[in-house]
Amino acid sequence: MKKKIILSFILLLLATGAFLGWKLFGSSVSTSGGEFFYIKTGSGYADVKNELIDKKYIKNSRWFDLASKILRFKNVKPGRYKITSGMSIWKLVRMLRAGNQKPVSFVITKIRTKEDFARKTGKIFETDSLQMIGFLNNMDTLSDYGLDTNNVTAVMLPLTYTLNWNSTPEKIFESCFSAYKKFWTKERIVKADSLHLNRIEITTLASIIEEETLKKDDKPNIASVYLNRIRIGMPLQADPTVKFAMKDFTLKRILNTHLKTVSPYNTYLNRGLPPGPICTPSAETIDAVLNAPKTEYLYFVASDKFDGSSVFTTNLTDHSKYAKLYQQELTRRMDSAKKANENK
Repeated sequence: MKKKIILSFILLLLATGAFLGWKLFGSSVSTSGGEFFYIKTGSGYADVKNELIDKKYIKNSRWFDLASKILRFKNVKPGRYKITSGMSIWKLVRMLRAGNQKPVSFVITKIRTKEDFARKTGKIFETDSLQMIGFLNNMDTLSDYGLDTNNVTAVMLPLTYTLNWNSTPEKIFESCFSAYKKFWTKERIVKADSLHLNRIEITTLASIIEEETLKKDDKPNIASVYLNRIRIGMPLQADPTVKFAMKDFTLKRILNTHLKTVSPYNTYLNRGLPPGPICTPSAETIDAVLNAPKTEYLYFVASDKFDGSSVFTTNLTDHSKYAKLYQQELTRRMDSAKKANENK
């Protein structure tokens, strides 16, 4: 009889252990709330538990509390955590306790303004756009990096940055600045020095070229035009800077009234480079400036073939001729499009 009692007790212990093991280590976490679970900065244990239940990642708190007690999970670490369907409560608690969050891939392509950068970060990271723009407008902070509110976008290279979701504005910017310093190798700095321009100025010029053309083969020659104009003190007269000054990037044709826009970015009214980049240029375009050929070109205009290429000239007479051909073709195309719409 005594042996049966002991055996029954052992079986009960085994059954209990198996049940606990199944509840703690078995498949029990759902992805009903999505692939990622976000813990905001300042959240406590109760906040995390309640949100896991509210979003149906877990059914109730009983086993989560038990696993948390065994693993001594009390201190919550904010972040973005990847939830896999069928993961165990034990694995979930261990992940949260260790703070093993899934980083965010922050991709910068072409950004025109620091406000655009702030909006983009606000959509991807915990920090909102107002916090980010506040950082980018803080002259005291930017001066530590040798930057100001006009040229701060120069360090935002079009790259993919890997950061935690709860990264602060400073951390996000530090990642960009680190990549910027790495990009500017000794070789590139030497080339910039030979052009009598610093890194910010090179990036600013490259940003204008980035907005001028998509043609890779034309970028070095466009760079040579602007470098020649800078050298002789001729205004850059770059149409993209007028668009930037007006903050109207939809303009298809720059008119004389647009050229009168009062702004330090209007290179028709001001000589030299604008106070900062008008977009985030690619590495290819920056290198096109650094490796620009020696030419006598002072002018260029879009080809009337409308194939994206440019025609380069050394004098105003030839430039005016090609510019007239382009304007005539542009007018013809716009009139044709207008008539086609009217006939619909």
